[in-house]
Amino acid sequence: MSQELIISIAQKAVYAVLLTSAPMIGIGLIVGLIVSIFQATTSIQEATLAFVPKIVASLIALIVFGPWMLNHLLEFTSSILGNLSKFIG
Repeated sequence: MSQELIISIAQKAVYAVLLTSAPMIGIGLIVGLIVSIFQATTSIQEATLAFVPKIVASLIALIVFGPWMLNHLLEFTSSILGNLSKFIG
């Protein structure tokens, strides 16, 4: 197994992780920003107020984007397992 092959596999793995986690992280970031703007304008400094909307938004994002995320990870896994003979020999 050459160094180029190992680096290519690592790059594809990192890309797959970033691509599948992007919807949930992005939605959590947007909801967190909205909640922090709301807290700043109303002077409400409740710590738990920031967590509950982000958790709910993340669960909704998981329900909406879950099938796509699972499909993408399954494609990556099947490509790794399909080329297993290349990695061993």
